[in-house]
Amino acid sequence: MEHEALDAGEARYELVISVDARRSGQYGDAEKPRMRERIYRVLETAFAQAGVVRDTVHMEDRGDGVLVSVPGRIAVTRLLGLWMVEVHENLREENGGLLVPLGLRVAMHVGPVRHDSRGISGRAVDLTCRLADSAVARDLLDRERADLVLAVSDSLYVDVVSAGGKFIEPARFAAARLALKEGAVTAWFHLPGRPAPDIGPVAPEEPAAPVGGPAAAPAGAAADGRRDQRADDSDRDVDVDDEDRDGEVPAQYRAEGDLSVHRHNVYQQPVHIGRVTGDGHRKD
Repeated sequence: MEHEALDAGEARYELVISVDARRSGQYGDAEKPRMRERIYRVLETAFAQAGVVRDTVHMEDRGDGVLVSVPGRIAVTRLLGLWMVEVHENLREENGGLLVPLGLRVAMHVGPVRHDSRGISGRAVDLTCRLADSAVARDLLDRERADLVLAVSDSLYVDVVSAGGKFIEPARFAAARLALKEGAVTAWFHLPGRPAPDIGPVAPEEPAAPVGGPAAAPAGAAADGRRDQRADDSDRDVDVDDEDRDGEVPAQYRAEGDLSVHRHNVYQQPVHIGRVTGDGHRKD
Protein backbone atom coordinates (compact mmCIF):
# COMPACT_ATOMS: atom_id res chain seq x y z
CA MET A 1 0.00 0.00 0.00
CA GLU A 2 1.07 3.57 -0.65
CA HIS A 3 0.65 4.51 3.03
CA GLU A 4 3.15 1.87 4.22
CA ALA A 5 5.99 3.76 2.54
CA LEU A 6 5.27 6.99 4.42
CA ASP A 7 7.41 8.08 7.32
CA ALA A 8 5.36 8.65 10.48
CA GLY A 9 6.90 12.12 10.70
CA GLU A 10 5.59 13.15 7.30
CA ALA A 11 2.17 14.67 6.87
CA ARG A 12 0.25 14.40 3.61
CA TYR A 13 -2.91 16.28 2.74
CA GLU A 14 -5.63 13.66 2.45
CA LEU A 15 -9.39 13.41 2.61
CA VAL A 16 -10.42 12.09 6.03
CA ILE A 17 -13.80 10.36 6.38
CA SER A 18 -15.37 9.40 9.69
CA VAL A 19 -18.36 7.04 9.71
CA ASP A 20 -20.37 6.39 12.89
CA ALA A 21 -23.42 4.22 13.46
CA ARG A 22 -26.51 5.71 15.08
CA ARG A 23 -27.15 4.59 18.67
CA SER A 24 -24.60 1.80 18.48
CA GLY A 25 -24.80 1.35 22.25
CA GLN A 26 -28.34 0.02 21.90
CA TYR A 27 -27.20 -2.96 19.85
CA GLY A 28 -26.82 -6.18 21.84
CA ASP A 29 -23.63 -8.24 21.75
CA ALA A 30 -25.17 -10.65 19.25
CA GLU A 31 -26.38 -7.82 17.00
CA LYS A 32 -23.19 -5.74 16.85
CA PRO A 33 -21.24 -8.09 14.54
CA ARG A 34 -24.09 -7.99 12.03
CA MET A 35 -24.29 -4.20 12.34
CA ARG A 36 -20.54 -3.94 11.65
CA GLU A 37 -20.83 -6.27 8.65
CA ARG A 38 -23.49 -3.99 7.18
CA ILE A 39 -21.33 -0.89 7.61
CA TYR A 40 -18.35 -2.46 5.84
CA ARG A 41 -20.54 -3.91 3.11
CA VAL A 42 -22.11 -0.50 2.44
CA LEU A 43 -18.78 1.36 2.36
CA GLU A 44 -16.64 -1.15 0.48
CA THR A 45 -19.32 -1.79 -2.14
CA ALA A 46 -19.57 1.98 -2.67
CA PHE A 47 -15.80 2.23 -3.18
CA ALA A 48 -16.00 -0.40 -5.93
CA GLN A 49 -19.03 1.29 -7.52
CA ALA A 50 -17.26 4.66 -7.48
CA GLY A 51 -14.13 3.22 -9.11
CA VAL A 52 -11.91 3.71 -6.04
CA VAL A 53 -9.49 0.81 -5.64
CA ARG A 54 -9.83 -0.55 -2.12
CA ASP A 55 -6.07 -1.00 -1.62
CA THR A 56 -5.47 2.71 -2.12
CA VAL A 57 -7.73 3.62 0.81
CA HIS A 58 -6.73 3.41 4.47
CA MET A 59 -9.52 2.08 6.74
CA GLU A 60 -9.43 1.77 10.51
CA ASP A 61 -12.05 -0.08 12.51
CA ARG A 62 -13.66 1.96 15.29
CA GLY A 63 -16.01 -0.65 16.72
CA ASP A 64 -19.20 1.21 15.85
CA GLY A 65 -17.78 2.86 12.76
CA VAL A 66 -14.86 3.32 10.41
CA LEU A 67 -12.13 5.94 10.00
CA VAL A 68 -10.95 6.40 6.42
CA SER A 69 -8.23 8.40 4.70
CA VAL A 70 -7.99 8.78 0.94
CA PRO A 71 -4.74 9.87 -0.78
CA GLY A 72 -4.70 13.16 -2.64
CA ARG A 73 -4.32 11.54 -6.06
CA ILE A 74 -7.96 10.44 -5.85
CA ALA A 75 -10.33 13.32 -6.62
CA VAL A 76 -12.23 14.56 -3.57
CA THR A 77 -15.24 15.25 -5.80
CA ARG A 78 -15.53 11.52 -6.52
CA LEU A 79 -15.94 10.78 -2.82
CA LEU A 80 -18.26 13.74 -2.16
CA GLY A 81 -20.35 12.95 -5.22
CA LEU A 82 -20.55 9.45 -6.66
CA TRP A 83 -19.27 7.60 -3.58
CA MET A 84 -21.80 9.28 -1.28
CA VAL A 85 -24.62 8.48 -3.71
CA GLU A 86 -23.61 4.82 -3.70
CA VAL A 87 -23.27 4.76 0.09
CA HIS A 88 -26.78 6.15 0.41
CA GLU A 89 -28.28 3.67 -2.06
CA ASN A 90 -26.46 0.72 -0.50
CA LEU A 91 -27.60 1.77 2.95
CA ARG A 92 -31.22 2.03 1.82
CA GLU A 93 -30.97 -1.46 0.35
CA GLU A 94 -29.52 -2.85 3.58
CA ASN A 95 -32.28 -1.23 5.61
CA GLY A 96 -35.05 -2.60 3.39
CA GLY A 97 -35.73 -5.64 5.55
CA LEU A 98 -34.67 -4.33 8.96
CA LEU A 99 -37.07 -3.50 11.78
CA VAL A 100 -34.43 -1.12 13.21
CA PRO A 101 -32.74 0.59 10.23
CA LEU A 102 -29.03 1.31 10.33
CA GLY A 103 -28.28 5.04 10.45
CA LEU A 104 -24.89 6.49 9.55
CA ARG A 105 -23.27 9.83 10.34
CA VAL A 106 -20.53 10.62 7.80
CA ALA A 107 -18.09 13.52 8.09
CA MET A 108 -15.37 14.72 5.68
CA HIS A 109 -12.45 17.12 5.89
CA VAL A 110 -9.18 17.59 4.00
CA GLY A 111 -6.03 18.26 5.98
CA PRO A 112 -2.56 17.02 6.96
CA VAL A 113 -2.57 13.38 8.09
CA ARG A 114 0.25 11.35 9.59
CA HIS A 115 0.43 7.58 9.25
CA ASP A 116 2.16 5.11 11.51
CA SER A 117 1.95 1.37 12.06
CA ARG A 118 -1.21 1.77 14.17
CA GLY A 119 -3.20 4.14 12.00
CA ILE A 120 -3.60 7.84 11.32
CA SER A 121 -3.50 10.96 13.47
CA GLY A 122 -3.57 14.73 13.25
CA ARG A 123 -5.88 17.68 13.82
CA ALA A 124 -7.63 16.93 10.56
CA VAL A 125 -8.56 13.51 11.94
CA ASP A 126 -9.76 15.02 15.23
CA LEU A 127 -11.96 17.58 13.50
CA THR A 128 -13.52 15.03 11.18
CA CYS A 129 -14.43 12.77 14.08
CA ARG A 130 -15.90 15.71 16.02
CA LEU A 131 -18.14 16.64 13.08
CA ALA A 132 -19.47 13.10 12.74
CA ASP A 133 -20.20 12.99 16.47
CA SER A 134 -21.69 16.50 16.69
CA ALA A 135 -25.09 17.19 18.22
CA VAL A 136 -26.29 18.65 14.92
CA ALA A 137 -25.47 15.47 13.00
CA ARG A 138 -27.16 13.34 15.65
CA ASP A 139 -30.22 15.57 15.81
CA LEU A 140 -30.71 15.67 12.04
CA LEU A 141 -30.46 11.91 11.71
CA ASP A 142 -33.12 11.38 14.38
CA ARG A 143 -35.43 14.33 13.76
CA GLU A 144 -35.57 13.84 9.99
CA ARG A 145 -35.78 10.04 10.29
CA ALA A 146 -32.98 9.79 7.77
CA ASP A 147 -30.67 6.89 6.95
CA LEU A 148 -27.65 9.10 6.36
CA VAL A 149 -26.34 12.56 7.22
CA LEU A 150 -23.18 14.10 5.79
CA ALA A 151 -21.16 16.80 7.57
CA VAL A 152 -18.27 18.61 5.87
CA SER A 153 -15.84 21.17 7.23
CA ASP A 154 -16.16 24.80 6.22
CA SER A 155 -12.91 24.69 4.25
CA LEU A 156 -14.05 21.63 2.31
CA TYR A 157 -17.37 23.29 1.55
CA VAL A 158 -15.70 26.52 0.35
CA ASP A 159 -12.96 24.80 -1.66
CA VAL A 160 -14.93 21.94 -3.22
CA VAL A 161 -18.65 21.72 -2.46
CA SER A 162 -19.49 25.34 -3.30
CA ALA A 163 -18.25 24.84 -6.86
CA GLY A 164 -20.70 22.00 -7.38
CA GLY A 165 -20.12 19.04 -9.64
CA LYS A 166 -21.57 15.66 -10.51
CA PHE A 167 -23.88 14.61 -7.65
CA ILE A 168 -22.69 17.64 -5.61
CA GLU A 169 -25.35 20.29 -5.00
CA PRO A 170 -24.14 23.10 -2.70
CA ALA A 171 -27.69 24.48 -2.35
CA ARG A 172 -28.64 21.31 -0.45
CA PHE A 173 -26.15 22.00 2.35
CA ALA A 174 -26.92 24.07 5.45
CA ALA A 175 -24.37 25.69 7.75
CA ALA A 176 -24.23 25.45 11.54
CA ARG A 177 -21.87 26.90 14.11
CA LEU A 178 -20.46 24.28 16.49
CA ALA A 179 -18.71 24.89 19.80
CA LEU A 180 -16.23 22.01 19.93
CA LYS A 181 -13.55 21.30 22.51
CA GLU A 182 -10.94 22.80 20.21
CA GLY A 183 -13.01 25.94 19.65
CA ALA A 184 -15.91 27.21 17.57
CA VAL A 185 -16.10 25.97 13.97
CA THR A 186 -18.52 26.19 11.08
CA ALA A 187 -19.69 22.97 9.44
CA TRP A 188 -22.08 22.18 6.59
CA PHE A 189 -24.74 19.46 6.76
CA HIS A 190 -26.51 17.53 4.02
CA LEU A 191 -29.20 14.85 3.91
CA PRO A 192 -28.72 12.94 0.61
CA GLY A 193 -31.75 13.14 -1.65
CA ARG A 194 -33.35 15.99 0.32
CA PRO A 195 -33.36 19.80 0.30
CA ALA A 196 -31.05 21.74 2.59
CA PRO A 197 -31.94 20.73 6.16
CA ASP A 198 -33.44 23.10 8.68
CA ILE A 199 -30.80 22.99 11.37
CA GLY A 200 -32.96 24.67 14.02
CA PRO A 201 -31.84 25.27 17.60
CA VAL A 202 -29.41 22.59 18.77
CA ALA A 203 -27.50 22.58 22.03
CA PRO A 204 -23.82 23.30 21.35
CA GLU A 205 -21.16 20.72 22.10
CA GLU A 206 -19.73 21.63 25.48
CA PRO A 207 -16.62 19.96 26.90
CA ALA A 208 -17.40 17.98 30.02
CA ALA A 209 -16.25 19.48 33.33
CA PRO A 210 -13.01 17.83 34.48
CA VAL A 211 -13.24 15.33 37.30
CA GLY A 212 -12.84 17.20 40.55
CA GLY A 213 -13.10 20.52 38.73
CA PRO A 214 -15.66 23.29 39.06
CA ALA A 215 -19.28 22.47 38.40
CA ALA A 216 -20.80 23.45 35.09
CA ALA A 217 -22.18 26.97 34.87
CA PRO A 218 -25.96 27.21 35.29
CA ALA A 219 -28.14 27.54 32.24
CA GLY A 220 -28.13 31.12 30.97
CA ALA A 221 -24.70 31.95 32.33
CA ALA A 222 -22.57 34.03 30.00
CA ALA A 223 -19.76 32.29 28.17
CA ASP A 224 -17.14 34.68 29.55
CA GLY A 225 -17.62 33.41 33.08
CA ARG A 226 -19.84 36.18 34.40
CA ARG A 227 -22.49 35.20 36.87
CA ASP A 228 -26.02 34.46 35.77
CA GLN A 229 -27.98 37.72 35.58
CA ARG A 230 -30.64 36.20 37.82
CA ALA A 231 -28.11 35.83 40.60
CA ASP A 232 -27.10 39.47 40.18
CA ASP A 233 -30.72 40.57 40.39
CA SER A 234 -31.22 38.72 43.67
CA ASP A 235 -28.36 40.65 45.28
CA ARG A 236 -29.56 44.16 44.50
CA ASP A 237 -32.04 46.10 46.60
CA VAL A 238 -35.56 46.27 45.30
CA ASP A 239 -37.28 49.63 45.20
CA VAL A 240 -40.95 49.05 45.95
CA ASP A 241 -41.72 52.29 44.16
CA ASP A 242 -40.56 50.76 40.89
CA GLU A 243 -43.48 49.87 38.65
CA ASP A 244 -43.74 47.73 35.58
CA ARG A 245 -45.46 48.79 32.41
CA ASP A 246 -48.89 47.80 33.75
CA GLY A 247 -48.50 50.01 36.81
CA GLU A 248 -47.92 47.09 39.20
CA VAL A 249 -44.97 46.65 41.50
CA PRO A 250 -42.69 43.95 40.08
CA ALA A 251 -42.70 40.83 42.25
CA GLN A 252 -39.03 40.70 43.27
CA TYR A 253 -38.20 39.20 46.64
CA ARG A 254 -35.26 37.91 48.55
CA ALA A 255 -35.94 35.54 51.41
CA GLU A 256 -33.90 33.11 53.46
CA GLY A 257 -36.85 31.40 55.13
CA ASP A 258 -40.39 30.49 54.09
CA LEU A 259 -42.01 32.97 51.73
CA SER A 260 -45.64 33.03 50.66
CA VAL A 261 -46.75 35.60 48.07
CA HIS A 262 -50.46 36.39 47.65
CA ARG A 263 -51.65 39.07 45.22
CA HIS A 264 -55.11 40.03 43.93
CA ASN A 265 -56.81 37.17 45.84
CA VAL A 266 -60.39 37.12 47.14
CA TYR A 267 -60.98 34.75 50.08
CA GLN A 268 -64.56 33.54 50.72
CA GLN A 269 -63.77 31.70 53.96
CA PRO A 270 -61.35 32.23 56.85
CA VAL A 271 -57.85 31.54 55.59
CA HIS A 272 -54.65 30.75 57.48
CA ILE A 273 -51.53 32.22 55.92
CA GLY A 274 -48.17 31.23 57.32
CA ARG A 275 -47.15 28.35 59.54
CA VAL A 276 -47.41 27.38 63.21
CA THR A 277 -44.11 26.90 65.03
CA GLY A 278 -43.33 25.77 68.53
CA ASP A 279 -46.29 25.73 70.89
CA GLY A 280 -47.97 28.73 69.36
CA HIS A 281 -51.67 28.68 68.65
CA ARG A 282 -53.03 28.92 65.13
CA LYS A 283 -54.87 32.14 64.26
CA ASP A 284 -57.05 32.60 61.20
